[in-house]
Amino acid sequence: MNYRKKKIKVGVSTGDINGIGIEIFLKVCRKKKLLDFFTPILFGSIKLCSYYKKILNIEVNNMRETKNLKDIVDYKINVLNIWKEDIKFDLIKINQDSGKYPILSLKKATKALKEGKIDVLVTAPVNKNWMNHKGFYFFGHTEYLQNILEGESLMLMIHDTLKIALVTNHLPLKNVTHEITTKKIIKSIKILHKSLIMDFSIEKPKIAVLGCNPHSGENGLIGDEEKTKIKPAIDSLFQKQGFLVFGPYSPDGFFGNQHYRNFDAVLAMYHDQGLIPFKTLTFNEGVNFTAGLSHIRTSPDHGVAYDIAKKGIANENSFEEAIFSAIKIFKNRKEYMNENGIGSDL
Repeated sequence: MNYRKKKIKVGVSTGDINGIGIEIFLKVCRKKKLLDFFTPILFGSIKLCSYYKKILNIEVNNMRETKNLKDIVDYKINVLNIWKEDIKFDLIKINQDSGKYPILSLKKATKALKEGKIDVLVTAPVNKNWMNHKGFYFFGHTEYLQNILEGESLMLMIHDTLKIALVTNHLPLKNVTHEITTKKIIKSIKILHKSLIMDFSIEKPKIAVLGCNPHSGENGLIGDEEKTKIKPAIDSLFQKQGFLVFGPYSPDGFFGNQHYRNFDAVLAMYHDQGLIPFKTLTFNEGVNFTAGLSHIRTSPDHGVAYDIAKKGIANENSFEEAIFSAIKIFKNRKEYMNENGIGSDL
């Protein structure tokens, strides 16, 4: 696919300013040839970038400051200044005071996405604890974006060889079985099915559904969620609507025997059930995509990584994959809309 036909505007939120977000952004942007494929727009400040360039000794050319999205320039790294105060970033500690900066960056970037001023959004990692201290009352990016954008969100971890979606996202484990319902599973499968067709150009998606309990409940011996909630959802979609959806599968055997290779995507019941095998198999290459929404958002598959922040050793591969995944999904979705005569603001 020729990305030169249109310069995609990729908005980027800073993430936690004491994490590795700005470092991986700068490392991607210093690869000059990448600017042939997209136009980056960081919602932060030129001073923040300068601080990280200095302490990490990273040389990045073509970086320009702007105060208006109307002044975005192709083949440049555009930094939209969103903080009016004079901030000494080297003095900001990892605490609740630092939480306001990623919140403001995310809000400004999401607003621009909703208004069509950027085409896609890539979010750098955040510390949810410090953001919550500053009045960000959401478990994470996925929940916030669903509140702002149209549609119903589904966390979908993507890689060339593996895609895993989650029925429940950021929940305490003790609440998972209560939150899992047949209705919710059906809704998750439908969102996943539609995304695979529209966003990934898979004509007839084949989806595997995992069980919830060890060994998928052993026919009710170790829990009955498989019999009372998961299997009825699968049967409803397979038998009545013709979906190619199968399961429930016991997660350990499913991944241990590499059965995931036989499917286009996998639906997990809860966060760690899906994220542990995904990150084990794809770490530093996987991407978090918020499926089901009216606009496209991706992020790298890792956190703020305070332990290696400001040392210059963070791996930018997942962040780069997040950018190009967003671009590809944008183009796939637009092509699908055009072919099916569906109106879109993309």
